[in-house]
Amino acid sequence: MIEVELILDEGCADPKVTIRAREKSAMVENIIRAVESASDSGYPQIAANLDDKLTLVAQSDIIRVHTEGRHVILQTKDAQYTVKKSLYALEEELNPSRFIRISQSEIINLYMVKCFDLNTAGTIGVELEGGIKSWVSRSRVKDIKLMLKNSSMRRG
Repeated sequence: MIEVELILDEGCADPKVTIRAREKSAMVENIIRAVESASDSGYPQIAANLDDKLTLVAQSDIIRVHTEGRHVILQTKDAQYTVKKSLYALEEELNPSRFIRISQSEIINLYMVKCFDLNTAGTIGVELEGGIKSWVSRSRVKDIKLMLKNSSMRRG
């Protein structure tokens, strides 16, 4: 059985969902997907090509979007799709609370980040779901550190 509690708080600008459970189960995963689906409803699926077929990809399934040569690649856990839009155009369509640009050629899904590696040299490594590793460009380090500081302040 699921217990649902709603707390109305005038100081809360955006809804916050907290799930308390003994362990991460199939039911918990389904609840997370339902909440994500509801929160992403205002953001369109992304049209992408795979094996000469056009597919609509839910934003919650995207791990990252990056460029390879002249192609824009949308990567999920299951596949890498090509997209006909520019990275800039995609950035305009993607949910800004979920996605962040980490370099001139890459946008990542914050919900797919396993960890940020803030090393002493001032660079930031990013490990994403699926074992994908990337780096924040020097010009974006300040923005990422600010975002991390602000998100830790909201949690604390």
